[in-house]
Amino acid sequence: QVQLVESGGGLVKAGGSLRLSCAASGRTLSNYKMGWFRQAPGKEREFVAGISRGGSNTRYSDSVKGRFTISTDNAKNTLYLQMNSLKPEDTAKYHCAATSAIGIPIISSRYDYWGQGTQVTVSS
Repeated sequence: QVQLVESGGGLVKAGGSLRLSCAASGRTLSNYKMGWFRQAPGKEREFVAGISRGGSNTRYSDSVKGRFTISTDNAKNTLYLQMNSLKPEDTAKYHCAATSAIGIPIISSRYDYWGQGTQVTVSS
């Protein structure tokens, strides 16, 4: 079983950048496919980005493609989400998640382990 803790959220102006971190403990990240999801008030949780075990494959939602980058640092057992050119519509609570499912799922129910989340607020 893996425990996940996110950090790095905050308040930023539109056009700015943030880097989210997801520190894992209990098991190494390389055992899992990893994903970032976000949830805004009153909205469903949505897939943002995912990465394969070895990091060779990534997947992004259309809304963040070209602006966000997902990566892992196996030495630090940490997942990252670099977010550039942020927009007010990126405002949400961001969660990292781990799965052993096939591929890089975009459906949240396919993920087995979740962090508590970190809030990102983008002002206009």
